[in-house]
Amino acid sequence: MGNKASDVLVWGPMHASLMQQLESNYTLHKRWEIADLDAWANEHGASIKAVVTSGVYGAQTALLERLPNLEVISSFGVGYDGVDTAYLASRGIKLSNTPDVLNNSVAETAMALMLGLTRRISEAERFVRAGKWLTAKFPLGNDLTGKTCGIVGLGKIGKTIAKRAAAFEMNIAYYRRNAAYPDVAYTHYGDLLELAKASDYLIVIVPGGAETKQLINQQVLDALGPKSFLINVARGSVVDEKALVATLQASGIAGAALDVFEDEPNVPAALLEMDNVVLTPHIGSGTHETRQAMADLVFANLSSYMSEGTLVTGVAL
Repeated sequence: MGNKASDVLVWGPMHASLMQQLESNYTLHKRWEIADLDAWANEHGASIKAVVTSGVYGAQTALLERLPNLEVISSFGVGYDGVDTAYLASRGIKLSNTPDVLNNSVAETAMALMLGLTRRISEAERFVRAGKWLTAKFPLGNDLTGKTCGIVGLGKIGKTIAKRAAAFEMNIAYYRRNAAYPDVAYTHYGDLLELAKASDYLIVIVPGGAETKQLINQQVLDALGPKSFLINVARGSVVDEKALVATLQASGIAGAALDVFEDEPNVPAALLEMDNVVLTPHIGSGTHETRQAMADLVFANLSSYMSEGTLVTGVAL
C-alpha cells in the first residue's frame, strides 16, 4: 500500500485508525512532537513528500516553504481554508479533502442545534438539574413546523440540511449570489439581507476563507430580527462574533446556536452567560461512523497518490 521510504509530516494528532495506518505504511514525522522545528527542517525538510493535516490544523506556509520536495497535502475535513491554496498551486502541490462522507452528520448537527434552540432543550435541562422544576414552570419554546428555514450556502451539506428541515414541514429558502439552482425547488434569494428578513431560522453552511469572512455581519443580524434565530455550522470566521454578542445582549435576535467560533477553543464569556444560546465544541462531523469514514478517505487519498500519483477526492486549485 504505502512505502516506508516515503516521509510524511503529520500536522497534529489525528483519528487513531488513521495514525495506525500512517505508522504502518510511511516514515512518520509528528509536528507536535518536534521541539525545534528549524533544526528538524534543516535535517528532514527535503525528505518530506506528503503532509497530513485537518481543516482545524491547516498548514502554515512558512513551514511548507521548508519542504522543497512536498508533493501532496491530504486534509481531514471538507474545509481547507487553513491552507493557502494559491501558494500550493504556485508550487504544484496537490490537495485533497474529505467531502460527502460528512454531509449527513453535519446536517444532523444543524438540525439538533435548531431543535435544541427552538425548544430550549439545553436551557430546560439546566432548569431540571438545578431543581427549579419543583417551584416553577419552564417557559414555552417555538415550533419549527410552518416556519422558514433560510440556508446560507446550498452546497452538498446545505442540500442535506434542507432535505431534513423539509421533513419537519418547514419552508426552505436559500442564499446564493449567483443565479438560482435550476434543479432546486426551494426559494432562492440573491440578496442575503432579504433571505435574513424572510427567515425564522438562518443556518450558515458556507466554506470559510477570505470570501466569506464576517459574511454574517450586523446588517444581516438586524435583518434577521428579534423573533428569529441564527445557527452556525460553517466556520467561526463567517460570523462577526462581536456583532453577534452585542445583538444578543440587545435582544436583536431571538437566540443563536453555534458549533464554531472565531478563536476556537476560546468562546466569548458573554455567550456562556446567555440562556438563549446553544454552544457546542465543533462537533459537526463528530460521530464514530463519520470520523472513521473521513480517516479512511484521508488515507485513501494519500496511498492513491503515493502509488499512482492520483487523488480520490482532489481539490481543484
